[in-house]
Amino acid sequence: MSDAAIALTDVTFGYGADAVVRGVSFVVARGEFVGIIGPNGSGKSTLLRLMSGYLRPWRGQVAIDGRSIEHYERRELGRRMGVVPQETLVPFPFSVSEMVLFGRTPHLGGFGFERDSDVAAARRAMERTETAHLARRVITELSGGERQRVILARALAQEPSILLLDEPAAFLDIRHEVEMYDLLRDLQREGMTVVSVLHDLNIAALYCDRLLLLSEGSVARAGTPSEVITYPTLTEVYGTEVYVAMNDITGSLNVLPLSRSHRERLRARFKGGSSA
Repeated sequence: MSDAAIALTDVTFGYGADAVVRGVSFVVARGEFVGIIGPNGSGKSTLLRLMSGYLRPWRGQVAIDGRSIEHYERRELGRRMGVVPQETLVPFPFSVSEMVLFGRTPHLGGFGFERDSDVAAARRAMERTETAHLARRVITELSGGERQRVILARALAQEPSILLLDEPAAFLDIRHEVEMYDLLRDLQREGMTVVSVLHDLNIAALYCDRLLLLSEGSVARAGTPSEVITYPTLTEVYGTEVYVAMNDITGSLNVLPLSRSHRERLRARFKGGSSA
């Protein structure tokens, strides 16, 4: 596809002798917000690492902007793509401003010195992530949620056209989780392509244009939230009954877990193959 930011073709990868991602083919269009969902161990984070070029597939191809990821140099890829991992280990006591400036590395000249434009880009990234007030703080002294927003700022300082995130709101409270996804939505509306691994199906339904649902490393379903987040699909993939209904305020789907007694009631209600 000429408008594909990321194209996966029959991608297979694993650790040791065991495949974790199996024959995944999927296209992320430019300017799209795609969520990757699925149970624990379904290959979500591994697939994101394959998209980023951190891992190379055993079989198949990952293409970025119509070109195989293997043909990119790391600096060139870093100017196109920002990555926010699930957890970032920082062994040295860098300040927040230093951490965010590291995002400018792909743009630096041969001597590696930051220019005024690099400092300005880092400042803008901190302002957008509401971390500017932390600029002089040492990152190892921050809370998990604060640190995650700094890592997002570092990725935004790269000024990428593609942003990959692995459960970026894992350490955030409700307020900051929503604010982060509001920011990601704003970035998408400004033209950025966003791909995020999520566990929260409600956030996925509220913010994502399309969802890729993985099960045991394979694509179980792909499509709009209303096409993917259905009672039969979630029951089969996650192995438990859930309540799925439309939210009157947002117009998006809500998914609620059910206790054992309610799961038994719902199972009896849909016995015979009916769906909701």
